[in-house]
Amino acid sequence: MGSGAGERGWAERRPVLFPFLLSLFCPALSEQIRYRIPEEMPEGSVVGNLAKDLGLSVHELPSRQLRISSEKPYFTVSAKSGELLVSGRLDREQICGKKPACALEFEAVAENPLNFYHVSVDIEDINDHTPKFTQTSFELQISESTVPGTRFILEAAEDADIGLNSLRIYKLSLSPSFSLINKEKQDGSKYPELALEKRLDREQQSYHRLVLTAMDGGDPPLSGTTELRIQVTDANDNPPVFNQDMYRVSLPENVPPGTTVLQVSATDQDEGINSEITYSFYRTGQVFSLNSKSGEITTLRMLDFEEIKEYSIVVEARDGGGLAAQCTVEINIQDENDNSPEITFHSLVEMILENAAPGTLIALIKIYDQDSGENGEVNCRLEGEVPFQIISSSKNSYKLVIDGTLDREQTPEYNVTITATDRGKPPLSASKSVTLIITDINDNAPVFLQASYMVHVMENNPPGASIAQVSASDPDLGPSGHVSYSIVASDLEPRALASYVSVSAQSGVVFAQRAFDHEQLRAFELTVQARDQGSPALSANVSLRVLVGDRNDNAPRVLYPALGPDGSALFDTVPRAAQPGYLVTKVVAVDADSGHNAWLSYHVLQASEPGLFSLGLRTGEVRTARALGDRDAARQRLLVAVRDGGQPPLSATATLHLVFADSLQEVLPDVSDRPEPSDPQAELQFYLVVALALISVLFLLAVILAVALRLRRSPSPAAWGCFQPGLCVKSGPVVPPNYSEGTLPYSYNLCVAQTGKTEFNFLKCNEQLSSGQDILLCSDSSGALFPLCNSSESTSHPETQMAEKDHHNLQEVKEPKESVCTESILKNIMHSEATTDTPLNCPHCKGLVLLCPWRLWETRASQIHYSAPEETEEGCILGKYLQGSGAGGPWSLHRLQK
Repeated sequence: MGSGAGERGWAERRPVLFPFLLSLFCPALSEQIRYRIPEEMPEGSVVGNLAKDLGLSVHELPSRQLRISSEKPYFTVSAKSGELLVSGRLDREQICGKKPACALEFEAVAENPLNFYHVSVDIEDINDHTPKFTQTSFELQISESTVPGTRFILEAAEDADIGLNSLRIYKLSLSPSFSLINKEKQDGSKYPELALEKRLDREQQSYHRLVLTAMDGGDPPLSGTTELRIQVTDANDNPPVFNQDMYRVSLPENVPPGTTVLQVSATDQDEGINSEITYSFYRTGQVFSLNSKSGEITTLRMLDFEEIKEYSIVVEARDGGGLAAQCTVEINIQDENDNSPEITFHSLVEMILENAAPGTLIALIKIYDQDSGENGEVNCRLEGEVPFQIISSSKNSYKLVIDGTLDREQTPEYNVTITATDRGKPPLSASKSVTLIITDINDNAPVFLQASYMVHVMENNPPGASIAQVSASDPDLGPSGHVSYSIVASDLEPRALASYVSVSAQSGVVFAQRAFDHEQLRAFELTVQARDQGSPALSANVSLRVLVGDRNDNAPRVLYPALGPDGSALFDTVPRAAQPGYLVTKVVAVDADSGHNAWLSYHVLQASEPGLFSLGLRTGEVRTARALGDRDAARQRLLVAVRDGGQPPLSATATLHLVFADSLQEVLPDVSDRPEPSDPQAELQFYLVVALALISVLFLLAVILAVALRLRRSPSPAAWGCFQPGLCVKSGPVVPPNYSEGTLPYSYNLCVAQTGKTEFNFLKCNEQLSSGQDILLCSDSSGALFPLCNSSESTSHPETQMAEKDHHNLQEVKEPKESVCTESILKNIMHSEATTDTPLNCPHCKGLVLLCPWRLWETRASQIHYSAPEETEEGCILGKYLQGSGAGGPWSLHRLQK
């Protein structure tokens, strides 16, 4: 029976599914999927292929997770095939009662994406219930005087089936005295009436037994029987008669117990005991009560329209003689709005992604109201301002969908309240709340607390110290809100970046990897990135500018005055006639620091004459404070300190040697012979050294004179080998080169060689002439040395023209860059007759110094040095060459003449 019903159900289901197939072309299903099956199908029977009807393939079933959402588990879906299966007993009479149509409605839920499909299964009735009488036998008393044609209402049988399978006909066993009439009530139900065909004779037969059979219309039909026991009583001429054969009344539900429904009334024309009428229910009930004397019907308990909508009661009136009459009372219960709507959530999605699109289905809502008519019509709405919407799906079914943008960071959860209100008077409503939690996605990039960062770090910071901290926040949860930091760009060299700074990935603390130097790097810029751990990861960048502050870690450095190439101190000259305010020189210094640390000031620490010079505090300019006095020394010494503005300040010192002189020639000998001591201790040491040097010089002079005298008297020609032609030896300068750059000592070296004629050799003086270069002179036949004179008398010698040229060259390089070339004192060489006994009678040749070589016996050529003051007149004799060389006598003159 189950399989045949299933085939019949599928045949009847095909036209029902046709609208569904059309709806597949729409984005959402709006039609119900309907199936029709018979009741009492065995568990596991196939109702239909739900997955196929929904357009889902078998391969999609594991991911879509198709299932049934229903209050009672009548059906289930096969996870393998997608077929809708029976999972419980389907008893139509138990599920729907006497309703002409019985349908089970539920929702099929598919995940990924979430969607609901309305499914309706119509349960067809089968003839599985037989008609039943409440009693197996009934007692009936009929008077023998009852007129033929009188009808007696009999108890009706009950059949739970409906339609064709319901009770259709009553049959009575054969009897000559009675017949059966099938009657139908207003609701279509059948009941039997017993009709008397002929008069009864109690004396002939006082008891009749009949069988009443109730049959339904099923195939095959089912039936139920009861026994009628009819007792024939003695004559009672007039039976009771009701005013109406049928009483109809409407009664609202929820009336209190004891409420009067109506009052039936019957009359009897007999007199005496035969006219006394007693009322009773033909079948005892528990809902109403009947006053046996008055015929008033009242309620015993509360009436509920939702339980029973109509009552049919048979009231019997019996007189004292035993005659009875019957009437039917039909009570219609009127519905009252006494039931509030009931709200039920199905397949609720409590966790919602915050990026869910509008229109996403959240839950299926079912609202049930037991009332009928307008009292059962319900309106549903959402309370408050929430980004959700309720859409009517079918009768009493609604969809809760998203109607706006969700943002977990602003609202992490929503308390949604749904209110259902019916249309009764007064209307009743019900509310139900549900909490919807918004789950997080990585939709927020990290945000730094500042748009940019600027930090100040003093130089010479300890390596590894924290110099700054960047901080970014991410409102997302879990890994999406976990921020890590890194340096992604910098204006430093990529290779050098790691040696300067690093950043902690967890805390954002920036560490200095080395000590910064303001003089090398004053500022640099980093780009720090904050990156979350979401998928995909989001990041943000911020600029971090590091300014390296200056510390006073560099002392001033003096650029001028500077030491000479040989380490000697330079000097500046001041005219003797310099007026107060005369700019003598300027101390120039620099400081590698910056700002206040590089603000230099100049101070005089020590001065030979404290009030003679002034020093600019900020400029470093040295000026005369007053005119030079007669008692003021020609040589002055200033010790200048240069201080910066740091705390504590750093300083450097410079020593200035100032000489009052009108020309450099006037200054140099004095400066070279007597350098000014820097302090008393140094002056004492200087005097000791000078004294020792003088003693040594005197001793050497004595030895040299003794050797020279001995060589002079020696007849050996080897001792005078230096006068042979072509021999010339250069020597170093007489005065030590302790002058400033570019100066020439006032000493000239000459090399004398014996030649066949008078010969003079000169070293050309130019700008590159240094103090170590020599000037070569040669004597005449007499052996006398003469300074060159710039006169017309010297034109007879070609060499004098060369000397004049050299003289001009010497004058040209006297001044530039404080490098002077002294004016030549050799102007001319005059021929004179010189003898070994000629004295030096030149009045201007004072202070002539004869420097004789020592160890003359170890060399074949020697140098003879002469000194002469400047501006020596022409013809002045410098010295006796032959006598100075120790070679006298006729033999030497003879060789010179040769």
